[in-house]
Amino acid sequence: MHLDESRVHDIFSGMQNKFIAVIGDVMLDRYIWGKVSRISPEAPVPVVDVVEESNHLGGASNVALNIKTLGALPVLFGVVGQDPNAAELRRIFQGTNILTDFLVEDTHRPTTVKTRVIAGSQHVVRIDYEDRQQIHADTSRRLLDKLEGHLGSITSIILQDYNKGVIGPDLIHDVIALARSRNIPVLVDPKYSNFFEYQGVTVFKPNRKETEDALKLRLSGEDSFADAARTLRDRLHCEHVLLTLGEQGMLLLQSDDSITRIPTKARKVADVSGAGDTVIATMAAAMASGATLTEAAQIANFAGGLVCEEVGIVPVDRDALYDAACGKLGVLD
Repeated sequence: MHLDESRVHDIFSGMQNKFIAVIGDVMLDRYIWGKVSRISPEAPVPVVDVVEESNHLGGASNVALNIKTLGALPVLFGVVGQDPNAAELRRIFQGTNILTDFLVEDTHRPTTVKTRVIAGSQHVVRIDYEDRQQIHADTSRRLLDKLEGHLGSITSIILQDYNKGVIGPDLIHDVIALARSRNIPVLVDPKYSNFFEYQGVTVFKPNRKETEDALKLRLSGEDSFADAARTLRDRLHCEHVLLTLGEQGMLLLQSDDSITRIPTKARKVADVSGAGDTVIATMAAAMASGATLTEAAQIANFAGGLVCEEVGIVPVDRDALYDAACGKLGVLD
């Protein structure tokens, strides 16, 4: 289903200059690109001849970047170390005009880095440099103080959890309470550890595996998708559930118990990395512009499909998304 172009125009125009807070695990994504021409004589593993290295915004940083490319204004709250990787993150942020004023430095933690080795279009290995221990209470308090001082201009809040230690139960509860006091919508992209801590949020967006792990069941068909979404809504006391189902698209359960099934929109899947970041960012930006939940989910679904066509984590292209939402990219029908 495509939206009328005049409606798409209104939604995209409405995204401009909306402040959207992103709270979560800030990461640096490092890519080592190369080619494989032989197997190592030392072990049965490929030898990658490096052609290029590049650094990109990852995790909650990638959510912020997607918000920026859509025309809204991200306000990113996260934790970095005092190390060269933090300096590299700030350099990249500067190039995208995303403010780093709300990042908290923690001298006891390294900046999270994910290094992916890619040969051709094949993802060979990922190397993680991180500390997944929960951040100290004083660090969490500093984050919350920064958020509280800027709530007046924020349209919505995204809690982006990768289980890297920044988001914990106390921070979750405090952020939700602050948002409720100002009637600010909260959207959540959860991970397993804090899954049921997000009580009373506006939109809860788990993927299929996260839902299966949390509910300890297997989703095997349409009825199971709807039942799982209702179970999540009842246990979380949230307003809406957006269940992402990979190649089977999405299911949106709204507070009035209506269900909308949205089929997948990827033409050819090259890499699913970062698709969830794009979906939650697009959902928040569209809602902030006045889109209905169904409209926002449809546009977010197109956005997720577009980024899955690219190798590596990339933000959605605003113009391509506009065309897709209007039905101008026929191959996405």
